[in-house]
Amino acid sequence: MFKEMYLCGFAPKLELIAGIISACAWTGEFRLGRQIHGLVFVDGMIKDSVFLSTALVDLYLRCHDSLVLALRVFEGMDVKNEVSWTAMISGCATNQNYDMAIDCFREMQVAGMKPNRVTLLTVLPAFAELGYIEHGKEIHAYAFCRGFDSDHHISAALIHMYCKCHKTLHSADISFEKSIVKDVVMWSLIIGSYAQSRNSAKAMKLFSQMQMEGIEPNSVTLLAILSACTSLSSLKHGCGVHGYILKSGLNFDIFIGNALINMYAKCGCLMASDQIFREMPTRDCTSWSTLISGYGLHGCGEEALQLFHEMQDRGIEPDAMTFLALLSTCNHTGLVKEGQKIFDCVMKDDKIPLTVEHYGCFINLLGRSGKLDDACEVVRAMPMKPSTRIWSSLASACKVHGRLEIAEKLAHWFIESEPDNAANYTLLCMVYAEAGNWLGVEEVRRFTRVQGLKKCYAFSRIELEDKNF
Repeated sequence: MFKEMYLCGFAPKLELIAGIISACAWTGEFRLGRQIHGLVFVDGMIKDSVFLSTALVDLYLRCHDSLVLALRVFEGMDVKNEVSWTAMISGCATNQNYDMAIDCFREMQVAGMKPNRVTLLTVLPAFAELGYIEHGKEIHAYAFCRGFDSDHHISAALIHMYCKCHKTLHSADISFEKSIVKDVVMWSLIIGSYAQSRNSAKAMKLFSQMQMEGIEPNSVTLLAILSACTSLSSLKHGCGVHGYILKSGLNFDIFIGNALINMYAKCGCLMASDQIFREMPTRDCTSWSTLISGYGLHGCGEEALQLFHEMQDRGIEPDAMTFLALLSTCNHTGLVKEGQKIFDCVMKDDKIPLTVEHYGCFINLLGRSGKLDDACEVVRAMPMKPSTRIWSSLASACKVHGRLEIAEKLAHWFIESEPDNAANYTLLCMVYAEAGNWLGVEEVRRFTRVQGLKKCYAFSRIELEDKNF
């Protein structure tokens, strides 16, 4: 219709052209938008309207590969208002050019423009992604002074920013409590953040509070709370969440199904994991990999390999996560030959790049089985720098299998590279004790006491079942 209007000789108003360009941006008609840009440029109309220029900026920013054109249009604008600056900031943030978004935000203020509510909503995610919490706090203060902090969307953006940095979860909690309207997005944000920061008890408490306030959890909330149940190894809470999932009909969600497989496996109910896997209407590679990992965790190496073969028979392409689960299974269950075969298979297949985790798992497997020379050869052939964990597992293997000289050298090297890590001194103590060097043991222990180094101890958690209900 716009084309017919133009061909009939009617001159469209600039506001109408801006609206058409915006429609092109939203519908993905970038070619048509560029043609209109050429038309208004030839007619010299582009300099007469800030709205038209802003619409063109938005169009090119949505093209993803036309950031240079967007910048050219923006810099050529004689007049820039709050809307045009906000469009530029929003486009940069959407295209993950967070530094550029923040630079535009600062230039906007230098130009004498005061950011409005929408501007803050566009720039806060950039501060969150880059971890610029101190600058984000300044934005929070600005929003408070302008009265924007009472806005529901601003509150959600601030909570998201604080949640991105686990050290500022307290600030997120305060913003959350002060929010007048708390929707499911806000609840999911705060619950997910506490679950990720390993404060699973707080996440569970918030989940209960959410339900008491009548807010219905969605799939994002349930994924977060399942993660908390897994971290707590709480079968009781996990079963409760599973019951809610069944009632709400979200058990058909593949991501929730995968989370349930993982939760039950890590809570000790491998049969429940297998049952959920078999009952899933659709399964992806993650589903298979999670169950394989669960079998490996419970020492069922043969069953894990059988499941992998079934996966291949059904035409499911394994990914890096699958092979990591397989190598970890072989490591847990001592299946050296099978682990060697799997590692060689991945090495020959260029489709799946091996990560340092794959190498670490395989080296640990070789070291535990006493194949120290083979393990050292794999370390030498690694295309990336070996991690501290790889060297540590190799040193432990040398200690177990009597290669104490190598273990001692590695332990000294760890201490030089990480002098504040108490675990390195513990390893050296163990090597000295194995060699009968009790004087060396006492000397290392005395040194750690003088330095005030303390080893972080592991702990186990057992959930007792209540028989009284």
